[in-house]
Amino acid sequence: MDTCVFCKIVANEIPHRRFYHDELVTAFEDRSPIAPVHILIVPNHHIESLNQAQAGDEQLFGHMLLVARQMAAQMKLDQSGYRLVINTGPDAGQSVFHLHLHIIGGRKLSFSGQ
Repeated sequence: MDTCVFCKIVANEIPHRRFYHDELVTAFEDRSPIAPVHILIVPNHHIESLNQAQAGDEQLFGHMLLVARQMAAQMKLDQSGYRLVINTGPDAGQSVFHLHLHIIGGRKLSFSGQ
């Protein structure tokens, strides 16, 4: 999509701290982190939200989880712990309507919505 900020990041049209990129996904630093480590993993092709996932996307979603595990290890979160989050829709806090998986860690996390 021409106006999607995450599509532009995937296409390298917007500078960003990129951690990982392959044919399916891109991982980069969140611009408004809520923890010392806050990485986003996005599909390279535009999917608005989890609600638009279709049969046949299983490989993509499995790959996103494996990349999350790899990023957690790379950031040394694999021993202390980390959180994976997908916000779907405005009431859940989705502000960019391109599906993305948050990896959050680097401190003790609470369940207060953060």
